Amino acid sequence: MDTATTAPVIETDAVIVGAGPVGLFQVFELGLLEIKAHIIDSLAYPGGQCIELYPDKPIYDIPAVPVCTGRELTDNLLKQIEPFGATFHLGQEVTVVDKQADGRFHVETSKGTRFLTKTIFIAGGVGSFQPRLLKVEGLDKYDDTQLFYRVKNPAQFAGKNLVIVGGGDSALDWTLNFVQDGPNKAESVILIHRRDGFKAAPASVARMRELCEAYEMQFVVGQVTGIEEAAGKLTSIKITGSDGVTRVMPLDVLLVFFGLSPKLGPIAEWGLNLERKQIVVDTEKFETSTPGIFAVGDVNTYPGKKKLILSGFHEAALAAFAAAPYIFPDKRIHLQYTTTSPKLHKVLGVETPTFDD
Repeated sequence: MDTATTAPVIETDAVIVGAGPVGLFQVFELGLLEIKAHIIDSLAYPGGQCIELYPDKPIYDIPAVPVCTGRELTDNLLKQIEPFGATFHLGQEVTVVDKQADGRFHVETSKGTRFLTKTIFIAGGVGSFQPRLLKVEGLDKYDDTQLFYRVKNPAQFAGKNLVIVGGGDSALDWTLNFVQDGPNKAESVILIHRRDGFKAAPASVARMRELCEAYEMQFVVGQVTGIEEAAGKLTSIKITGSDGVTRVMPLDVLLVFFGLSPKLGPIAEWGLNLERKQIVVDTEKFETSTPGIFAVGDVNTYPGKKKLILSGFHEAALAAFAAAPYIFPDKRIHLQYTTTSPKLHKVLGVETPTFDD
C-alpha cells in the first residue's frame, strides 16, 4: 500500500468506497462490463458491517442461499469477484475528492494513496461504526484487554467470568451464546441493564429469564457506577440499582453493548446532496447529485428505499450500467446473461457450456 503523499497516481476506471457486501458485488457487476476497480475501506479487512457487527450470526434473506453467516457471505463474494482482480486498499479512508477539468476525479486517502478515476461508487453502508461508550472513571484504560464493545473472537471469553451490560439484541444474543454449552461457554455470566425491559427479540428475553430461573446466569437491574482494581487489573465493577444500593460484582471481562453510532465521516464533506446523513440518488442510475459519482447500499436514500443487502445488489447492477458511458463513451453496452454469453464466460474465466437438444 502507498503511504507517502508523493506516491504515484493510480489511473483507473472506477474507485469503490466501502468493501462490504454491496461494495464487493459492485466489483462483480463492473467486472462483467470489463470495468476494473480499486476498492477502499477504513477497516483492515473486507466485509463491512457483516464482519464487524455479526460475523457469526445467520442471514436468511440472500436469494437462493437459505442461510449463511456474515463471514460466509463475505467469503463467497470474495470468491465470486476473483476473476476481476480488484485491488484492495484497506485500513484507510478517502480524504480528498476533487473533480478535474477532464471530468475525472482526483481521490486521495488517509494513507496518501492517490487515484485518478473516471467514476466513484460509494458503498460505505451507513458509515464507520463507533461504539457508544460506558463512561466510568478509570475504565477506558482496560479497553481491549478486559473491556470490550464488540466480540470478534468469542473463544477468548470461554471459561471467563463475564459481566455483560446492555438491553438490546447484541447484549441478549451474546449473553445466550456464552451461557449455553459449547466451545464458547463462560464460567459465569451476569447481565446488567438499567431497567427490567429490553429492546431485544422477545424469544431471547424469555430464554434469558428461563436461564436465570435455572440458576445458569444472573440478571441485575442497575447501572455501572464505578470499578475496583488490583495489581493493574480490573477486578470488579460497582452496580447501583434503582433502590440506590450499590453492589460489587467481581469479573474477568466486561462486555458493553450500548449500540453503535454510525459516522458518515469525510463523505459528508464531498458536496453531495444529503438527506438525514444519507446520499440522495435517482432510481434509474443510482447516481448522486455529482455526475460520475454513484451511491449504492445503505448509504443512499430514495423514495421507497429499503435497507436490505439484496436491494444493494440490485442498485449495484444498475449503477454499473449507468457508469459504463463515462468509461466507454463510444461503446454501446448491451445486456448479456452469464448463462449464455460466451463473452461473459471469457471474462469470468469459465467454459461456455454446451446443451444437448
